[in-house]
Amino acid sequence: MEHPGPPRFAAVGDEIELAPRDPDPAAAAAYGWTVVDAPAPSQATVGDEPVVQFEPDAPGRYRVRHETPDERYHLTIRAFGADRQPGETETRQQYSGTEPPTATDHTVAETDATRAATGAPQADDDPGSGLARLDAEATPERPLLDLEVETEATGESGGTDESGEIVIRARVDDTGAASGPVDTTVEFVVDDRDRLDAEPVVDDGAFRVDADAVGERLRVHAVAVADSYSVPAQVDLRRTGGAGGVEAAADLTVGGASFTVNYPYHPPEWPLDAVVYEVYVRTFAGDEAAAAGESTPETAAADGESTTTDGEPTAFDRIRERLDHLVDLGVDVLWLTPVLENDHAPHGYNITDFFEIAADLGGREAYERLIDAAHDRGLRVVFDLVLNHSARAHPYFLDAYGEGTDVGVGQGSPNPESDYHDWYDWRADGEPETYFEWEHIANFDFDTLAVRRHLLDAVEEWASLVDGFRCDMAWAVPNGFWREIHDGLKADDEQFWLLDETIPYIPEFQAGLFDTHFDSTTAFQLREVGAGDAPAPSVLDAVAERRRIGFPAYSSFMLYLENHDESRYIQKCGRPATLAAAGALATLPGTPMLYAGQEIGQLGRRDALAWAEADEALTEHYRRLLALRHDEPALRADARLNRVEYTVTDGDPDRVVAYARGEGDGLVVVLNFGEEPVTVDLAPPVTADNLVGAPVDPARPTVDSVVVLPRR
Repeated sequence: MEHPGPPRFAAVGDEIELAPRDPDPAAAAAYGWTVVDAPAPSQATVGDEPVVQFEPDAPGRYRVRHETPDERYHLTIRAFGADRQPGETETRQQYSGTEPPTATDHTVAETDATRAATGAPQADDDPGSGLARLDAEATPERPLLDLEVETEATGESGGTDESGEIVIRARVDDTGAASGPVDTTVEFVVDDRDRLDAEPVVDDGAFRVDADAVGERLRVHAVAVADSYSVPAQVDLRRTGGAGGVEAAADLTVGGASFTVNYPYHPPEWPLDAVVYEVYVRTFAGDEAAAAGESTPETAAADGESTTTDGEPTAFDRIRERLDHLVDLGVDVLWLTPVLENDHAPHGYNITDFFEIAADLGGREAYERLIDAAHDRGLRVVFDLVLNHSARAHPYFLDAYGEGTDVGVGQGSPNPESDYHDWYDWRADGEPETYFEWEHIANFDFDTLAVRRHLLDAVEEWASLVDGFRCDMAWAVPNGFWREIHDGLKADDEQFWLLDETIPYIPEFQAGLFDTHFDSTTAFQLREVGAGDAPAPSVLDAVAERRRIGFPAYSSFMLYLENHDESRYIQKCGRPATLAAAGALATLPGTPMLYAGQEIGQLGRRDALAWAEADEALTEHYRRLLALRHDEPALRADARLNRVEYTVTDGDPDRVVAYARGEGDGLVVVLNFGEEPVTVDLAPPVTADNLVGAPVDPARPTVDSVVVLPRR
């Protein structure tokens, strides 16, 4: 994988990191970059280091040559004018960890439907239905693009075409051009790694090429260009059978040639309708685990479990004992907070060894036993991947900064003679760079090939055991490094899941970096609504924000109310609002995530879970909602979300939101975040069968917290 990867798309003035893939630090001097082709006015150059920042200074296509110890490669860079730079999506400040975002970080575009206290829309795309398309009101700041391989004969995706021509069609949504209707063009770029024996024909938003001109593989990239440019899209075709072909079922037969068709920027299917459960590993068991009937030192030894030094079952074994509870709750995916060796901080994000499972949690044997037990129950496991930094207590940092253990701020000084000095990013005052003035970590310097090699090896070490990575502080790691990780993991397993923690989310991260994104915008708005600081219909505006800032239609998002970095929703907003918010989590588009203890009414953010004091009614509420999420096609990730017309006839309209999911025989959801029941007049016809509670009057249902009604 030494080729530097897919073409890059940027605007004039952007910095683009160019770095070797699969680097050999011992051969650093053999890596280099040269601009070999550029637009006529350009004076852009690159440095002579293995990792460089390239800044295009004129619109057009650039070609750079990459020297490696073994081969010479070329990479295309397409730069657009600075005036086409997508707006606020590139300038948003990112947050992570214990610094909570503020209201200004999650500003959503208010719609007429929000300003109308009843939630009634101002326009209706289906007169008389009581429905209005939610996405029609969210004006995107840039074109939205997807690609589709079709047969010329039928115009349908995939299949068989006797003509011998491969057609890649651009599907563009440019309805939201900021200045009104504009001409949108689509630019296609063939991957520099692939060979074509004939020139393709590009016309009317389509890329056409004779199948006989395609080698073993054809990767085609595209962007839609209007006032600004879209998130890039990609399609990947590979020949099947024969010399050099892959052994796989063909998705497309053109003339006498057969190909698989893959869309690498689309997320895998399995996480889209899964339920994720975050486990804060060191407090999940609770203070009274043994009293609650879990294993004791004696039963653990009899069962062959590993134990801690004082004979107690390990943290991993305690988690394993609760897996049946999670399955019964409706969980599909287990996300464990960091499990590697770390410093004194119980959250585990300050890593001291990227290749060892923490001994205080039980070590590698107990960890693998937990993974096996989860897989046996049909649960997938996500590893919390920390790449931005190490702990100051990491041996390499101690060598680079000072002797002893966990050298604190101002207690050491950089040692330029250390083999690890260049592993870290140093400030002028002699301290390592960090974010938010975190005292116990030191940021890595990704210009150092040894850092990249070390972290790539760690990724390889753990990927084989788990089903996905939750990527900590994703915004703080170079995009090109994430692309390399994405491409390497997907080459081995297309179903491997990459979830990024970037707050707020960034549309470009859908283009070959990550599969799914934290939806902190909706999470923040749910808190505002729950606390009574925003009207309930604004939750729908938050969901519409995804499209407005330019995420393509196939993008995926993780919904949540709380996590280990935020206060508990029930503690901030109260129990009545929590019941409604749980309904939103289960019925809005996105992958729902619960944080350990959320389902039992836990109040402490990182405290030992109070299993013995569980709110059983709340647990049953979540269980019922998650079962509905799994059972109802109208709640699938790809089912449409629409506003509905309604009027609150009894109660506070600012505490109520209603919406529909699915087409035709879909569902209508009504949420009440207030403390008192409300009565609602619904415009769309529904049945009396409340799928999460007692039957209601279908014309004027009374809503305590959540009702979900089939349409009729």
